[in-house]
Amino acid sequence: MPPGTWRQTGPFVAAFAYAAGRVTGTESPAVFRTLGRHRRLFWGWLHFAGRLMPGGRLSRRESELVILRVATTRGSDYELTQHRRLGRRAGLTADEIARVEAGGLDGWAEPERTLLAAADELLATDDLSDDTWAALRASYDERATIEIVMLVGHYRMLATALHTLRVAPDRPRS
Repeated sequence: MPPGTWRQTGPFVAAFAYAAGRVTGTESPAVFRTLGRHRRLFWGWLHFAGRLMPGGRLSRRESELVILRVATTRGSDYELTQHRRLGRRAGLTADEIARVEAGGLDGWAEPERTLLAAADELLATDDLSDDTWAALRASYDERATIEIVMLVGHYRMLATALHTLRVAPDRPRS
């Protein structure tokens, strides 16, 4: 499904997408212009997504680690392209981004090691073992642990939608 035009998304979605592209240094993000074809669903989704990232309890760095792990595991070129850029802005180094994408947990200190392990387990089993849950709770409060579960689930869903709708990564703004 191609990204929607101004007429297909309406002026508010189109203006939002344009502004988002200015901030990220890309063309108007196709994720917004594609999902914006369903305007009512778009605004509800955007509110929910914004509560997870950037408005969540996790630091931007922690959120980006989780999102990059989900995008890698799910093979989401769109999300990988978008969040490599956002991850760098959140303080991740090129080496750290490469390690997230390589998988595994070597080289990560706590609590990031536990965060990535939890994301991996959720993606593999749709559940967390008691040991993983206890490790998360040792580093994160109750609300943050709920958010971690929701963040993994949300980006898994988004990766599926982007893949199914064949949304191509955004080009840098020229």
